[in-house]
Order: sequence, then structure tokens, then C-alpha cells
Amino acid sequence: MTDTTIRTYSGETETERERENESVRTCPECGGRLVSDTEHGETVCRDCGLVVEEDSVDRGPEWRAFDSAERDSKSRVGAPTTKMMHDKGLSTNIGWQNKDAYGNSLSSRQRQQMQRLRTWNERFRTRDSKERNLKQALGEIDRMASALGLPENVRETASVIYRRALNEDLLPGRSIEGVATASLYAAARQAGMPRSLDEIAVVSRVEKMELTRTYRYIVRELKLEIQPADPEQYVPRFASALDLSDEAERRARQLLKTAKEKGLHSGKSPVGLAAASVYAAALLTNEKVTQSQVSDVANISEVTIRNRYKELLEAEDAGLFA
Repeated sequence: MTDTTIRTYSGETETERERENESVRTCPECGGRLVSDTEHGETVCRDCGLVVEEDSVDRGPEWRAFDSAERDSKSRVGAPTTKMMHDKGLSTNIGWQNKDAYGNSLSSRQRQQMQRLRTWNERFRTRDSKERNLKQALGEIDRMASALGLPENVRETASVIYRRALNEDLLPGRSIEGVATASLYAAARQAGMPRSLDEIAVVSRVEKMELTRTYRYIVRELKLEIQPADPEQYVPRFASALDLSDEAERRARQLLKTAKEKGLHSGKSPVGLAAASVYAAALLTNEKVTQSQVSDVANISEVTIRNRYKELLEAEDAGLFA
């Protein structure tokens, strides 16, 4: 069976070109594999050390850096694009300092000119109502995420959810703050870092009732796949806030695992179960924690902690004597 060849406009066949490329990737002496030595600008054989090419073109930067801070200061490229800014971070931002590149103060005439440039630059950055909407909403998401201690990936996800809601015209009849808060709440649950509705309502500018109604609407219309919150996802944060040991955190997880096996978590608030498990684990490991302290951290009532705490210990005892 003969090889099928395709002749190009230059008369060279593709099989010939493939053989030529193959010969370039292998050593002409021993047939070993060639590697590029970027430090010396050479292409050498990994097996016999034969230098096949030298003085290759260095396509990297012309400067050197010995640490990350020096690399960032010398780099001449901007930050990567992000969904957390209404313009994705591509527009120019004029700084507020009234100094030139050498650190010298500007004259009064130059300060007036720079202020006019800042004003017009801000107007150009938000040219229509959609961009003004995005700018306000993404600022709200960033503010609430900072107050709740949520990482950057959650903020990015919340920004994407809000952009989808805006593009699909889900905002008419609803406040910008409400949709932004619902987007952040959904993003935190998707990332496995849930916050309770009470915690979200504390930092939000909307009522809890409006938040729950908007959240259900956003999830239904955008078809978001969000699993029910797992009580174990709250345990590390509660244990860290109460300064508990690793042994207490491990014991709290074990209590919740036993409760799941007994079906105790069905119909119960995951925040209440997590808080009760942390309190029970602290008592079992002889660490001094009061119900009032746990209540303040979890933002739930002490009555809920007492009720769930008794149920968790009963389920644990039943599992031990089963």
C-alpha cells in the first residue's frame, strides 16, 4: 500500500515535509531526542550532547528579574481580564495622585487639566445604562464578599451569574442590590463556601425576604445547579472563629457524619446542625466554649443549639451501642 501524498503549490509533498520535521526533532548522529537550552540559546541532543543549532532567537523579555516583586515592577503588560469589573479591566484608569512620572507635584493648571481628564475618562468608561448597572452591581458584590471573607473565585462566579441575569433581562422589577446579593449567595454555595441567609442579610442592603425571593427566581430562570448546603462546610469556619483545636473539629465532623447516617439532618437547618456539632465537640474534648459564643459566631439562637446538640449526642450514643 503506497503512502497518499498531497502536493502543495511549491511542489513539496506533505510526507516529505513531515520527514523533514521529524529529522529536525531527532539527532543526526544518534537519533536521540533534541531539547532546547534557552539559557545558552542552543538546541542539543539529550543523549549524546551534540549541539545541532546555536544562537537561537530569545523571544522572552530583554530584562531579568530575580524575584516576583521585581518581575511585576518590570513587566510592561497589564493585569488579566476579569469578570469582576464592568469593562473587564481593559479600560484606562487615571490615578488620583497629582504628581508626574518623576514624583514632582503638578502645577495648578496641570491639576485642573488632569481633573478634567479623569472626569471624561469616567464618563467614557460607563457609556450606557447597562455598564452603569454593571459597575454598581459588581461594586456591591466586591463589598459584600470582602465583608464575608469570600475568596476571589467566588466573586468571579458571582459576577458571571449577575452578567447572565442582566443579559437575559431578569432585572426589571427587581433591585440591583437584590440580584447582586442573590448572585453572591448562589456563588458561595456553588464553591462549597456557603454563608447563611442571616450572614448575607447583615452585609446586604436588602431585606432577607427579598433576598430569598430573588435567589429562588435567579436559580430557576438561569437553571443553576446548586446542591443543598452540607453542614460540614460550616464547621471549619466556626471552629476557627472559636479558636478550637483540630481534634474538636474532627470530632464535630464525626458527629455530623453519624447524624447523616441516622437521617437526622433531613429537614434541619445546616447552620444549626454545624453550630451544635461544634459546641458538642468542644465539650467532648474539654474545651471551654459557651452556647452564647457559638450563637454569636453562627448567628443563630441558643435554643436551636440546645435542641440540635441533644439530638446529635443521642444519635452518637445510639451509634455506639447499636
